[in-house]
Amino acid sequence: MSYSNIKLYQMWKSYTLANVVGTKGQVVINKEIRQRLGIEPGWLALQRIVDDHVEVYFLPPEHTRSLAGCLREHIKPGVDVGLSWQEIRELAWSEAAKDRGLEVRELDLEDPADAVS
Repeated sequence: MSYSNIKLYQMWKSYTLANVVGTKGQVVINKEIRQRLGIEPGWLALQRIVDDHVEVYFLPPEHTRSLAGCLREHIKPGVDVGLSWQEIRELAWSEAAKDRGLEVRELDLEDPADAVS
């Protein structure tokens, strides 16, 4: 039996494709297998010896797509752009306090009693 004649044979109720190991120890993952598993160039191939065979697991690379806007639906409406940074911060603190059920009161920093508390 010649290796060039082996294309597909059935083994243990699954189809196994045969390839010849190259001079550098490289083996080609057949197109049918790559497509079925969704393997693309750049994926990491993890190899593990189990008894008398090798198991290969494929991991996709880290994504390079932008995540900008993916949390848009979870963000509350913004504040009025005419407000100062101090006013925006005070508004945010009062909203956070209200969400937690805390008492919200206006402080008069000119009043020494408010400045101490």
